[in-house]
Amino acid sequence: MDFRKHAGGQAISKRFEYRRLILGMTELGKLLVFLGVMMAVAGVVLMLLGRTHLPGRLPGDFVYRGKHGIVYFPLATSILLSVVLSLVLYAIGRWQR
Repeated sequence: MDFRKHAGGQAISKRFEYRRLILGMTELGKLLVFLGVMMAVAGVVLMLLGRTHLPGRLPGDFVYRGKHGIVYFPLATSILLSVVLSLVLYAIGRWQR
């Protein structure tokens, strides 16, 4: 068997190093699949919300239409989104304990 000496003086076989590398690649693959699924779910949610015109048309969202452009300030939508995300993150934090 071929052994390599590392800085700590421990002998680790190439086979063990290969296994560790493969496990790291497997975890990276799982992470990439998870992120892809989350992006797909977020895309579907945004498509459905775009059809309902719910966010962005609340009372308290300010729109200024001038001669040369439009300025849109979604104050009420920002507050609503902040409250919803705060509640979701609070629930996740309580669930993890």
